Amino acid sequence: MPHPNFILLYVDNPLASAQFYRDILGLTAIETSPTFAMFALDSGIMLGLWSKHTVVPAPAHPQIGGTSEIAFALETNAQVDQTYRDWKERHLPVIQEPATVDFDYTFVATDPDGHRLRVFAASH
Repeated sequence: MPHPNFILLYVDNPLASAQFYRDILGLTAIETSPTFAMFALDSGIMLGLWSKHTVVPAPAHPQIGGTSEIAFALETNAQVDQTYRDWKERHLPVIQEPATVDFDYTFVATDPDGHRLRVFAASH
């Protein structure tokens, strides 16, 4: 049975998005072109950034961005708070301040295309 191992985000500018993700992930893209960039994450999952202007087949609503969310699981609330401070210093737009919700302690920032970046520590 196949399991997901690749995340694709449709972005306006793959090279600018690659710079953004390089900065927050601390990784260098393993592939870059004007229309696509790819990162190999430590988890084994690949993160692809594909130009919404050249993806085939074309998205039904390419003008709508930010419809995806990438989650970053951390061990402790203190790590969530440290990441929040780091990302605030990098001027990432934060759309949810750190808070305890139903099942975790979390905050949400966005990338240049409005995709959500959720950082959380699960309640045990």
